[in-house]
Formats: sequence, C-alpha cells, structure tokens
Amino acid sequence: MAKTSAKPAPSINIGISEKDRAAIAKGLSRLLADTYTLYLTTHNFHWNVTGPMFNTLHLMFMTQYTELWAAVDPVAERIRSLGHPAPGSYAQFSKLASIPDVPVVPPKALEMVRILVQGHEAVARTARELFPLADKASDEPTADLLTQRLTVHEQTAWMLRSLLEE
Repeated sequence: MAKTSAKPAPSINIGISEKDRAAIAKGLSRLLADTYTLYLTTHNFHWNVTGPMFNTLHLMFMTQYTELWAAVDPVAERIRSLGHPAPGSYAQFSKLASIPDVPVVPPKALEMVRILVQGHEAVARTARELFPLADKASDEPTADLLTQRLTVHEQTAWMLRSLLEE
C-alpha cells in the first residue's frame, strides 16, 4: 500500500487580510448570536402566546421563527468561509448577543410583540455596525448578507410595531 504524505490545507487567500477576516468574523459571530437568541425568543412566544390575538400571533411568530432559523446557517457559513469557527453554544451566544434572553415567565401578547420589535431592531443595529468593516475589506458577500438581514429585520420590526399602534 502506497504511503501518501498529508499536506496541510493551503492558507486562505481570498483577497481579504487575516486581520480584516478576523474582525468581520467577530462581528458576524455577534450577528449569529443575536439571530439565534431572537429565533429562540420568537419560538418561545409562538408556544406561549395567549389571548384574543392568539391565532394571528401564533401564525405570525411561526413565520418569523422559521425565517430566523433559516438565517442562522448562512451567517455561520460566512464565518467559516472567512476561516474562523462559528460559535454554536448557548454559553457563547449569551456572551455575544446584544439582546436579552427570553423572559422566564411568558409576557402578555402585546408585550411579546414589543419585545420582538426591540429584538429585530437590535439585530438590525448589529448588522449595520458591520458594514464599515465589510466595505473596508471589499467583502461584498458579507455586505450582501448584511443587506438581506437588514431588510428582513427592519420590515419585521415595522410590521410588529404596527400591531402596537392604537
């Protein structure tokens, strides 16, 4: 049997410096933590919503948590594409997230809506903070990902906010 020598994987050479890749990955890790935390909060509210708006909110929250669930993979995979490990534990997410964990006692329906508005706006701010880094590094894939996430979070915050108006 012929013996083959294992060669190390080539270093990453995508036109973005290691320093910039590390900074962008760090920011994307915060975005991933915020997205996952908001996913968990939204799913929790889907399970625990009560009151006259139950059916409307139950279905709306399901649509929203499904979108958030689908969003975590592209963010994590972008971190990996930049050559860094993606965080994936509750301990890591709790340290990285800018939004609080879901309340232990489920709030009333409209308070759930208010919490989700604040969560979507916080995730939008986290995404927006990364644009200067992505622009500086000419990292168009990250900028495109951020644009997609901002569109979803800003629109969702608007729709939820509309439920709070009298």
